[in-house]
Amino acid sequence: MAYRKLGRTNKHRRSMLANLTRDVLMNGKIKTTETRAKEVRKFVDKMLSYGKDGSLVARRKVLAFMHNDSVVVKKVFDELATKYANRNGGYTRILKLTERRGDDALMVILELVEEDAK
Repeated sequence: MAYRKLGRTNKHRRSMLANLTRDVLMNGKIKTTETRAKEVRKFVDKMLSYGKDGSLVARRKVLAFMHNDSVVVKKVFDELATKYANRNGGYTRILKLTERRGDDALMVILELVEEDAK
């Protein structure tokens, strides 16, 4: 699987992605660059899929990725898993904004999809 390095070392990149994933799961949306959003959405979808699984192994995987943040794990397994129980993926959407002043990086909003699957 190809991934983006995002100009960071491995430890810094994994920590940054975990923090951005936590922010999306807790707040419902974040504002970040397009490159980071495309990378983070993979992890958000994976965490929500683990939440829908509901097993102890899945809970431990989410807990390990989220740096033992039990508040996020509880929200994923109790609230978000039931909210997206009927949806087969596609839990996030990316809305494009304008370029950031200074470096012209394309800014986006990464948010969780609110409506139910039909």
